Amino acid sequence: MNRRLLVLLAATLVGAGPMVTGCGSGTNIPEPARVAPVNPRPDLTVIDAVPGSETDDSCNPEASLRPGPMSKPGAMPPGSPLATIVANGRVRVGVDQNTYLFGFRNPTTGQIEGFDIDIAREIARDIFGDPDKIELRTVAAADRIPALRDKQVDLIVRNFSATCERRKDVDFSGVYYRAAQRILAPRDSGIKTGADLADKTVCVTRGTTAAAPLFALKQAPRQVLGATNWTDCLAALQQGHVDALSGDDPILYGLVAQDLNLEVVGEVLGTDNYAVGIAQGNPELVRYVNSVLERIRSDGTWERIYDTRLSVLGPSPGPPVPRYRE
Repeated sequence: MNRRLLVLLAATLVGAGPMVTGCGSGTNIPEPARVAPVNPRPDLTVIDAVPGSETDDSCNPEASLRPGPMSKPGAMPPGSPLATIVANGRVRVGVDQNTYLFGFRNPTTGQIEGFDIDIAREIARDIFGDPDKIELRTVAAADRIPALRDKQVDLIVRNFSATCERRKDVDFSGVYYRAAQRILAPRDSGIKTGADLADKTVCVTRGTTAAAPLFALKQAPRQVLGATNWTDCLAALQQGHVDALSGDDPILYGLVAQDLNLEVVGEVLGTDNYAVGIAQGNPELVRYVNSVLERIRSDGTWERIYDTRLSVLGPSPGPPVPRYRE
């Protein structure tokens, strides 16, 4: 073997040394990285009291403008909010993607579905003649009013209850669904009524009206915590951070469908009236949406949507009777 070949072989062995001896007893093996465990606790904030505005009854919160004329799809009055929507090529709707039955992302299709979504698509159908001319934008409950005020969306269809306080900032359509607020608890928890919450911690979603009936109980819960959405409340309950949830019954039954160890219990603590949220100063749009809601009440569409999305709640109660002020 010539001298040059010996030199190359020696260099190769030296370079391979760490690989060959890496498992030897004298080798310093690096310590594994120390990664702190992830805290799975959802973002929960303490709700100390309900603002007086949530119990404001100075108006008739359900009263909306009477339905207006229905223009031919795609041909809206020039200069109107509807004409602007048509020019944009779609209606932008703020919705939920975390509330099973009303607005949730189907894991099979990846699409957002639910009762609220179907209502929104019916509005798009009448504006464009096509229910798919719609852009769904997910918004948290606490962001519904800002989304309308900042013109991020044209409409909100997201378990949005019409209240006197909210009417100071946005307008509402007529009511398209009424819900009763109750309690969600583990089946073996012993919680059966509102009185059983006295020494418990209860989760609600921030930006909703769900906290007010809890503080109105003869003896309020020990603590009320607010989460970003209902699935965070569900996770907090499953992890033991809270003892129960309180919210509208269709939302709670949607959570039961995701965890059969839970049950909806107790008396009705309050009621909510879901309506379409619309930015103030758009009376033509309010009247048009009310015309769409009148159509789906009268032609059987509301019942069809209920049977498709909410039959787990029992027989249809029928669509709410609208209330108009003008």
